[in-house]
Amino acid sequence: MSESIQTRIVKICNFQKIRIPKSLLDQIGICEEVEIKVEGDRIVIRAALKPRSGWDEAFAKMTEQHDDVLLDNFTTTEWEELEWEW
Repeated sequence: MSESIQTRIVKICNFQKIRIPKSLLDQIGICEEVEIKVEGDRIVIRAALKPRSGWDEAFAKMTEQHDDVLLDNFTTTEWEELEWEW
């Protein structure tokens, strides 16, 4: 656990802001977007989850386990077999 840092709330127009030292953000890997929520009497700030994060690892694991096959049988239509040019 890191040491506690005290800072002030600064009012700018209709916003109230706090400055968070870069060293604190670096400790938890926040560099761009964040998610902010209230939990009881605390404000929790964490790195925003990125869509599809971890998909590469999940697909690699599926391939290793041979779990990357279609679940439905693939059937073609007569048109696909006779008319379609690949």
